[in-house]
Amino acid sequence: MNLKKFLAITAALLSCGAIGLAQTQQAQVIENGGTGPYKSVAIGDESLPTHMIYRPQDLNAYVKENGKIPVLLYANGACANNSLEMSRLLSEVASYGYLVLAIGPYQDMPDEAFYAQWKGVVRGWYPETKEVAIMGNGERLTPYTEAELAAQAAEREAAQKAAAAAAKKNKGKKAAPAPAPFRTYARQMLEALDWITDQDAKQGSEYYHLIDLEKVAAMGQSCGGAQVLAVAHDPRIKTCMIFNSGIGEMSMSGASKESLANLHTPMLYINGGVADVAYNNANGDWGRIADDIPVVKISTLDGHHGTYYEKHAGAFAVVARQWMNWQLKGLVGDSALFMNDEYEKTFYPQWTFERKNW
Repeated sequence: MNLKKFLAITAALLSCGAIGLAQTQQAQVIENGGTGPYKSVAIGDESLPTHMIYRPQDLNAYVKENGKIPVLLYANGACANNSLEMSRLLSEVASYGYLVLAIGPYQDMPDEAFYAQWKGVVRGWYPETKEVAIMGNGERLTPYTEAELAAQAAEREAAQKAAAAAAKKNKGKKAAPAPAPFRTYARQMLEALDWITDQDAKQGSEYYHLIDLEKVAAMGQSCGGAQVLAVAHDPRIKTCMIFNSGIGEMSMSGASKESLANLHTPMLYINGGVADVAYNNANGDWGRIADDIPVVKISTLDGHHGTYYEKHAGAFAVVARQWMNWQLKGLVGDSALFMNDEYEKTFYPQWTFERKNW
């Protein structure tokens, strides 16, 4: 190898090492940093461009008061490449003292964009469960009217006719390759865990010796729940939360019903009840999980998208943080939501709770 080539390679390696340290590039505060005692911030980091990080704004202050901070790995609904859907929930969880690594690059999430995304979803899927849904911005939503539903049906029909006409016109021409069904993959959760493990060990990193790598949870919404099941075998993960999801008889994003045999941690399933398209899959998983794996399953009346559009993500955010408070931080008082019949009847009378193997 000549000297010029050697020097070029050395410079490249040194450059990689330099940007390997965590470097916050973008940041935003969501819903005033959450309701917890450690106001949160959502950031994009130059050395982890594939993920968005939600964490306490003053990480050192949290660690000084409580010790090292636990980690939550998160995978998105639809296996999407952004965490917009759950941004309020993840911000809320972080404000109670968690570092969240969510699949998908940093994206600004102003209120107007967040609620614009949710408005149609909520109106379309809540008619059978709630007469009126109240968004986190105070807006009251009612189901679509008959006229609106008819207009939507006409729009779909027109689009189908246009697609059929285009296909007829292009008959015989080489078709464009179909897009990939998902833009993310399950292993991105473990890649983020590898990254934070590396940052915790790197002197000079803003995360140096601040991360509790013995306290790691994984959570996923819908398709993201399948991604959690695909990586749940990893011994570094200490508990899993499956939101509005279940694998059932499906194979998706690297998971299948065989993945349930690899579980080794306490599991939480929460679904939106019979209105949730994942309801039957969650029940199927419940019957297949081995007798040595502790499981709690909660069924609500909130449909497939939980309460994520509500202020501070509503009751589903409470479930997430209290489960981790119990499982990762040992706060036994928070176990009442999952283990105490009287507490459940008093505060969540419309929900159904099941548990086994405790």
